[in-house]
Amino acid sequence: MTAGMPKPQIDTSKPHPARVYDWLLGGKDNYPVDQQVGETLPEAARGNAARNRAFMHRASAWLALGGIDQFLDIGTGIPTAPNLHQVVQAVAPTARIVYADNDPIVLRHAEALLISSPQGVTDYIHADVRQPKMILEHARELLDFSRPIALSLIALMHFLPDDQDPYGITRTLVEALPAGSFLVFSHGTADQHPELRQETETAYKKGAIPLRMRTRSEVEPFFDGLDLVEPGLVFATEWYQEEPAPARERSGFYVGVGRVRRAGGSDVRDR
Repeated sequence: MTAGMPKPQIDTSKPHPARVYDWLLGGKDNYPVDQQVGETLPEAARGNAARNRAFMHRASAWLALGGIDQFLDIGTGIPTAPNLHQVVQAVAPTARIVYADNDPIVLRHAEALLISSPQGVTDYIHADVRQPKMILEHARELLDFSRPIALSLIALMHFLPDDQDPYGITRTLVEALPAGSFLVFSHGTADQHPELRQETETAYKKGAIPLRMRTRSEVEPFFDGLDLVEPGLVFATEWYQEEPAPARERSGFYVGVGRVRRAGGSDVRDR
């Protein structure tokens, strides 16, 4: 974890997306302001959060099984077991994981994120995704950027309005990855819940949290230049590689896994 940095103060007067998400998942590391946002969200929000997290578990385990042993998870959120490193290191004990998040409460819980398997390594940086170069600089201290890396951006980019260049930030991060790497991505949408769009946007707006749910055509550009792994860009319960398939339910998230193209030969995950 980055040393010498002053511990940022937690502002309990303002809600934070990570703490609202923690509340939706049934966590306890949130405050009344976060709960107020969560309670005004549609009832479907809890199920959507759980299905989104289940996608992350499935995709991370699949990549680890295929030989990916380095992960950069940005927008980590408050630790909720099993965390990404627990899922991955259960398959690949020597895996290395770097977490990054901008919520001070996640920093307070960083020790839980740093409990690695004896053979593996985990690290944490307190940083915002809008600081991609800073995150990449730190990640290079632990991860080998000459070998494939899985970049995880889960339920994050819908909190960046268009004027904050979410596509450009994603491109900066992906372009730093070596060939054979992967982007694991999920993004909020109202495509299957059009009747809930207004209620959801109003709840976050009241909490002064920017929210930009996007349609399928607006999510697709996040994967520009990548090869989408089957089944492609789908709703959260539609993405899986191994049986049993998750129950098909309406989802508030588009999800996908994209492969960074290799000039020749096979990717790790193809072997």
